[in-house]
Amino acid sequence: MNDLKIEPLLKVKNFSKHFPIYSQGFGRKQIDVIKAVDNVSFNLNPGETLGLVGESGSGKTTCARTILRALKPTSGTVIFRTNGEAIDLVKLKERELKPLRTQMQMIFQDPFSSLNPRMTVGDIVGEPLYIHKLARGKELIDRVDDMLVKVGMKPEHRQRYPHAFSGGQRQRIGIARALIMRPSLVVCDEAVSALDVSVQAQVINLLEDLQEELNLTYIFVAHDLSVVRHISNRVAVMHQGKIVEIDETESIFETPQHAYTRMLLSAIPHPDPDIKLEFTPISDSTEI
Repeated sequence: MNDLKIEPLLKVKNFSKHFPIYSQGFGRKQIDVIKAVDNVSFNLNPGETLGLVGESGSGKTTCARTILRALKPTSGTVIFRTNGEAIDLVKLKERELKPLRTQMQMIFQDPFSSLNPRMTVGDIVGEPLYIHKLARGKELIDRVDDMLVKVGMKPEHRQRYPHAFSGGQRQRIGIARALIMRPSLVVCDEAVSALDVSVQAQVINLLEDLQEELNLTYIFVAHDLSVVRHISNRVAVMHQGKIVEIDETESIFETPQHAYTRMLLSAIPHPDPDIKLEFTPISDSTEI
């Protein structure tokens, strides 16, 4: 029997991101602080998908972006394992982060605004390879073509501009850009929320196929619980900057322990319009 312990790809401990509020006028002083992410802790194993859910303003997107150091953390540790080495992302300076960007990427929410309209698809997808000096010339073109095929596009699309594609196709281009350097950790920030339902299913299935093929690990930020249930191995529920519950996906949906989780699940509409929505107000519980 193999008792080999799997080391987490990501260890987040006592992690916080606070935004100070200052008074207006001359000699302004800090008068308050917004605790967007407050003392969050979780582990993420290789090949796993962690769904990060909560209502708008709960801090889930800020948490994910701060983990990737798109925002500077206030406190805590984020231990990221790469090439057998454990690195605390919180302690790194900006110039020290660049080599790690090849291993950590993000798929953005809006496929329309996240792509430069003045660049061709080939330039957009190949830009990370160029910036990190991983490929040039024909090798770069070949790798771009290969990735475009993997996400369901055609090599000839490399010459076209983003405006020539639908929303679903643009998101596939965004996925290709994020995966072109073969990262180990990918943050999907509401990656399907701007798409039609039928296109959402196609993109979700694509993400699952790519995860298996490329051995990817996802943090999947979303507010659509049906999508989260489909793609996630575990779910972390955020409320007012804190993770109030984290568990296996089916446990969260079948036997939620926290009042806020039950409130979120009660807000899911039923496909039968004759069944009345029984929403559970958060104020009805003293657990929070």
